Amino acid sequence: MANVLELLPEIMGEEQMYISGLLKNMDDKQAMQFANVYRTRRKDPQTILLVTLVGFLGISGIQRFITDQVGLGILYLFTCGICMIGTIIDLVNYKKIAFEYNQRQANQIAVMAKSL
Repeated sequence: MANVLELLPEIMGEEQMYISGLLKNMDDKQAMQFANVYRTRRKDPQTILLVTLVGFLGISGIQRFITDQVGLGILYLFTCGICMIGTIIDLVNYKKIAFEYNQRQANQIAVMAKSL
């Protein structure tokens, strides 16, 4: 069983526990493949926060586009972040937005890594 801290030292907290659960049934080769792909697809919560701030000051919804929530991104774009209320909520919940995106990516990658 691979150690998540050795493979992905940049993740912490809830994300680290989630990834540990995915890695526990993988051999070292699968875990290494998973870590390499996950590292390229993962969105850092700080990036989501910065993009949300840019959206707050300019074009709303960018954070939703980069987390593959195109429908919400278009809605935010045309409604100025739903009159800025949605953007303010996203500023508060940026870690949750990043974690949910990263969870989806991790699940897809884990299925792919186990099938190889």
